[in-house]
Amino acid sequence: MDKFISYEDFEKINIRLGTIIKAHESTKLKKPSIILEIDFGEKIGIKKSSAQLQKHYDPSKIIGKQVAAVINFEPKQIGNIMSEVLVLGFPDNDGDPVLVSPDIKLSNGGKLF
Repeated sequence: MDKFISYEDFEKINIRLGTIIKAHESTKLKKPSIILEIDFGEKIGIKKSSAQLQKHYDPSKIIGKQVAAVINFEPKQIGNIMSEVLVLGFPDNDGDPVLVSPDIKLSNGGKLF
């Protein structure tokens, strides 16, 4: 059984909505990934992330896609990229990520509740 957390614990995780404004594949990493630049709005700004999304996403076709990401983890060095946010997804049947994205266009920077 999963361990319960308090609502206060949940509030510590800052999950925001952003729009992918740039994306390109990087083969320089141990595991090829798509490098994303995501616009989280005026207050948060543009942040980078690295994610292994190639199975379901073409970098040229995800520009403009809105995604959810944790923005308050410490930045993490991944190869030659400093990943500033963790984009969120669910695994498909093979364990490959499918991005969390709203059904309708929303304002960048919106906080998950």
